[in-house]
Amino acid sequence: MASLRKFTKRLSLLLNIAVGFLFLLSCCNAFLHPDRWWFVSLLAFFFPLLLILLIGFLIFWIFVCARYALISGICLLIGWQNIHAFFGFNPAGHDFSHKDSTAIRIMTWNVRSWDEFTTRKTGASDHRQLMMNLIASQNADILCFQEFYEPADSTKSNIRYISKELKFPYLFFSRDYYNHSNKSQNGVIIFSKYPIKATSQKHFTRENGTSAESIISADINIRGKMIRVFTTHLQSVLFKRKDFRNVEIIRNAEDSMLEASRSIVKKLKSALSLRGYQADTVRNLLDRSPYPQFICGDFNDVPNSYTYFHIRGDRQDAFIAKCFGIGRSYVNISPTLRIDYILPSMEFKILQTMKLTAPYSDHHALLTDLQLSDNQ
Repeated sequence: MASLRKFTKRLSLLLNIAVGFLFLLSCCNAFLHPDRWWFVSLLAFFFPLLLILLIGFLIFWIFVCARYALISGICLLIGWQNIHAFFGFNPAGHDFSHKDSTAIRIMTWNVRSWDEFTTRKTGASDHRQLMMNLIASQNADILCFQEFYEPADSTKSNIRYISKELKFPYLFFSRDYYNHSNKSQNGVIIFSKYPIKATSQKHFTRENGTSAESIISADINIRGKMIRVFTTHLQSVLFKRKDFRNVEIIRNAEDSMLEASRSIVKKLKSALSLRGYQADTVRNLLDRSPYPQFICGDFNDVPNSYTYFHIRGDRQDAFIAKCFGIGRSYVNISPTLRIDYILPSMEFKILQTMKLTAPYSDHHALLTDLQLSDNQ
């Protein structure tokens, strides 16, 4: 019996060391480029599991052998920056029914082409007007949308509706993709109630299989103060129905799990590499801004990734600053995927942040009130 306890203790210790090593390795994503360190980058997706296991070992050793609890404790301390990027610890509430007179209200949302094609396929009712109603009710000053769909039929124009009916007279649309058959356009877009004085657009390098939209910016004059707004939609993993089935195979540990895993890893590796270079481009543009700025959009990457840390730099994370929890923004695959962000520069004070849960897109919208300091 004593020998069994000794064996169990040693095995638990070895497992704790292994989990601690993988946890610290996943924390290295903050500075390891995914094109060269793709395997380490993949660990970012397992960060929540590794974190839970470490905390479990910490509690276990406190009751069994307190000195071994130091292994998990030290790992957690070293990885605190990653933990804080993953989990918001601010339980402060929010009240978006009221807006401070000095606040700038931002809304970002991957609208998935206004659910246009999903509802067609499933025969569901049209969600477009419901999405428009949700946007109208938020009293935002600046809207940033990804996967924005503009039909050729002018009577169904989303741009015209938002500009006229929702009263956003200023806009800049990237028009990244053009459908030659029905003359529709897709891309990222910025709407503003305040005058846009200048715009810019940077196309990401297009390779076979890429699906990233541009990064665009708009210089906006808000009550006499200039700010620069960026929005983008970085490279997607491009999961298809078969890939989601492969995820289920892995979850259920079916016989074809190895083949399914290879398919998933191959797509993740390609997307991680492309996003790494796109993050380099985005960071360069952010650092060159002469004005207080924020970037928002769909990064398609988790908070423990090179993409997140490299783009964020010394900027703030609106969700982490004012919310509690994980902040899942993508509704498929995993309950831990926060891949949509609002990252303001330090010249802004974050007043409040909220995630809008709505069943229309596969992403949740983010809403944030920012306040520009008086000396800007």
